[in-house]
Amino acid sequence: MTFADKIIFFLKELEFTGKLPPDIRIMNPFRENPLVMPLVGQFYSKFYSDNNPRHLLIGINPGRFGAGTTGIPFTDTKRLREKCGLTIEGINTFEPSSVFIYDMIDEFGGVQEFYSKFYITAVSPLGFTKLGKSEKHVNYNYYESRELQEAVMPFIRESLEKQLDFGIIRDAGFCIGTGKNFKFLSELNEKYGYFRKMVPLEHPRFIMQYKAKQKGAYISKYVEELKKAKG
Repeated sequence: MTFADKIIFFLKELEFTGKLPPDIRIMNPFRENPLVMPLVGQFYSKFYSDNNPRHLLIGINPGRFGAGTTGIPFTDTKRLREKCGLTIEGINTFEPSSVFIYDMIDEFGGVQEFYSKFYITAVSPLGFTKLGKSEKHVNYNYYESRELQEAVMPFIRESLEKQLDFGIIRDAGFCIGTGKNFKFLSELNEKYGYFRKMVPLEHPRFIMQYKAKQKGAYISKYVEELKKAKG
C-alpha cells in the first residue's frame, strides 16, 4: 500500500462511536457528504502515491470551513481549487487559516515539494460543533471542556497511533498551536513516547486574527523549523 492508500483507508473507516457531552456534535465530512471521499481520494492520490516517509504536523481538530468541508486539513475550497487543482461541486468556503498554510507551502517550495515531506492531521481528525446562544452550531475544540476531552481521548489515541504507522518519521512531531494543543500533545507524547520531541508552531488562526502584520515573519519561522526536519 502507498502512503495515499493508507490515508484513504483510514479516512474511509473513520468514525467516532463514543458518547459526546450535551449540545456537542461531531463533524464527519467523510460520511456526511458523498462528494468528500472521492475528493480526498483524488487529493491524496495526487500528492501521496509513494512510500516516502514523512514528518507529521498535528493541528487541533477540523473547522467547519476547512477540513470540516473538504476533508483535507487547513484546506478550504478556494485553496483546494487554486493550489491543488481540485474542486468540490456546489460548495465555496474561505478559511483564513488555509490562506496562511498555503502561503507557507508556497514559501516552502509549493504543494508537490511540501506534501512529499509532510502529512498534516489533527489531534482529533474529526471536528466538533457546539450549540451556541443563537441556536446555531459553532466550531468547538476538543480541549474546551474536560468532559469532551475525556470522552474523545480513546479516539484521539487510536487515530494518532494508526497514522503513525503510515510511515511517519519520529525524530520530531510538529504541533500546530503553541497553547493548549501543545500542552496536551506534549503530555501525551511524554506518556507514550510517540516522538523524540514536539516542536510548537503558532496556530494560523491566531496569526491571521491577531498578528496579520507579522504574517511573513511567522511564515519564515514555519519554513525554518520544518526545513530542520531530517528525512
